[in-house]
Amino acid sequence: MIEALIFDVFGTCVDWRRSVAREVSAALPGVDALAFAEAWRVEYDPAMARIRSGARGYVPLDELHRENLEIVAGRFGVTLSDPAALNRAWEKLDPWPDVVVGLAEIRKRRIIAPCSNGSISLITRMARYAGLPWDCVLGAELARDYKPSPSVYRAACAALRLRPEQVMMVAAHNNDLGAARALGLATAFVARPDEHGPDQRTDLEAEQDWDIVAVDFVDLARQVSAAPDGAGQ
Repeated sequence: MIEALIFDVFGTCVDWRRSVAREVSAALPGVDALAFAEAWRVEYDPAMARIRSGARGYVPLDELHRENLEIVAGRFGVTLSDPAALNRAWEKLDPWPDVVVGLAEIRKRRIIAPCSNGSISLITRMARYAGLPWDCVLGAELARDYKPSPSVYRAACAALRLRPEQVMMVAAHNNDLGAARALGLATAFVARPDEHGPDQRTDLEAEQDWDIVAVDFVDLARQVSAAPDGAGQ
C-alpha cells in the first residue's frame, strides 16, 4: 500500500526558469533574464556535487544559490545592489497549472510532501507563495546531503515512519526516480518538457518502466486513486 507520495520540486512542481527570470528582469533591467536564470541554474548541480563527494560539508541550498548568484553576476558583468533580495527569487516560483489541483486531490487519500534539494526554509516559503498544500516538508536538509544520494530518500521514509515500498517518489527527472527505485521506493514520472525552455533535450519521456507515467498531476491523481494497492504492484 502506497501511503505517501514525495515529490521533486524544482521543475517537477514549479516553473523555476520563467519564475526566476521574472525576478531577474525586475532586479537587473537590460540583462537577458532567461539566459541569466538558466546560467544560475547551471551552477546548481556542480555546487551540490562537491558536497555529495565529501569535498565540502553540507551547506543549505539557499547559501549555494547565493554563492552561485555572485558567480553568474560576475560572468554577466552586472553589479548586484541587493543580492539577498534577488536570491529570494527561488522562494517565488510559480507552480505548473496542474500542480495545486492535482496535489489537493492526491492529498485526500495519501500523505504528500516535497523531497527536494531545497532547504526546509526555502521550500516552506515557496509553498506559501505557490499554494502547495504539503502535509510536511522533507528533503535534503534532513539528510544533510543532496539527491540523488541515497540518504535523502532514506531520511524522507524514516521521517514518515514508512518503509520504502510504502512511499512513491514523483519526479520529472529520470535520474531522481532511478535513485529512489534502487532503494525500493515506488516511482512516478511526470514529464515537464518546458522546464528548460524550447530547446530541452532531456527527460522528455520516461526512460524506464516507472510504476506510474502520468501526463500531469491531475492524471497522476487519477492513477493513484485507481491503484489503492500501490500503483498496481
